[in-house]
Amino acid sequence: MRLDPQPLFRRVITPWYDGPVACWVVIVMMAGVLLFSIAGIVVARRNPDFHGHTWVPALLLLAGLFVLLSTVVRLLRRRLGRRVRSNGE
Repeated sequence: MRLDPQPLFRRVITPWYDGPVACWVVIVMMAGVLLFSIAGIVVARRNPDFHGHTWVPALLLLAGLFVLLSTVVRLLRRRLGRRVRSNGE
């Protein structure tokens, strides 16, 4: 008799770095990175000598936004998936 490869009672074990606490830490840290990059853009735009270097904080802003949004989407998917499974699906 074969074992069922997809048993219903098996829970998905998430690694420590993908758990809710780690995701919230990443969200808080990325909020700090976003504030830092916005301050960098403001400073670079105020000083005419640094206008050519505005791309550095702008790139940091885009990268921080990408990480922040992907982490929020991951948390939402996990929460919505748990809610759907608990409702009987």
